[in-house]
Amino acid sequence: MKCAFIGLGVMGFPMAGHLANAGVEVCVYNRSPEKAEAWQQQYRGTTAATPKAAAEGADVVFSCVGRDSDVRAVALGEQGIFAGLKQGGIYIDHTTSSAELSRELAAIASAEGCHFADAPVSGGQAGAENAQLTIMVGCAETLYPQIEPLLQTYAKQVRRMGEVGSGQLSKMVNQICVAGLIQGLAEGLHFAEQAGLDAHAVIDVIRQGAAQSWQMENRYETMLAREFEHGFAVEWMRKDLDIVLQAARENGAQLPVTALVDQFYADVEQQGGKRWDTSSLLHRLKPKP
Repeated sequence: MKCAFIGLGVMGFPMAGHLANAGVEVCVYNRSPEKAEAWQQQYRGTTAATPKAAAEGADVVFSCVGRDSDVRAVALGEQGIFAGLKQGGIYIDHTTSSAELSRELAAIASAEGCHFADAPVSGGQAGAENAQLTIMVGCAETLYPQIEPLLQTYAKQVRRMGEVGSGQLSKMVNQICVAGLIQGLAEGLHFAEQAGLDAHAVIDVIRQGAAQSWQMENRYETMLAREFEHGFAVEWMRKDLDIVLQAARENGAQLPVTALVDQFYADVEQQGGKRWDTSSLLHRLKPKP
């Protein structure tokens, strides 16, 4: 099995590493060559100068980049993934992007005699590093058994959600839920502080009941400490919510809370928090004098 991995950010770097540690022959590409060289020093594998070069000879090519435009940049063109992917090869995109882009890439893959799957992930940097990601896959039913074992090397849960585009739509549901949960937690902590309560004690009690969530378990302490350097950045959440809200406009879904939280994140960006993690919604709730 020969694979290529395109994009070695905080997610892609360890994900490609898990593949290499599982005995897969991996060739990596990153826009900044220094990242690829650092990866090669830590894991067994090779590097390539272009996505095309990385894809040549690969059975499966993965990408994990930032935006729709970044996916197109690495997938299309003379030096893109499709220019190097062999007949029958498989392209799996882990980027959180639009369902429309996934369907576009699937059509290109089919025309080239290849296969495509959209497979966005949830779990953040820690999930990638610890092989604890949740992966939502959109692909042909016959393709899924071929790719599931590879995805399992860095996931705690992998599930096919339907045809191409279904993975991205499922990830949108994830982001809708996360946005509301974080805002609710931020408001709860803010209220506790304003009321003069011991916020740590309050959370210790309510975490045993219906208010419990992953965000509460993993973020309330750092939020109370006003430490916002953990996990998914605000600018990337706003990118995801933009995709969500556009999809909602197209399918008629009503997302008033999600739209409001997106504006709250815009406030955080204006306060200098573009690179803060998503729990920084608490920052915009100013304490009373």
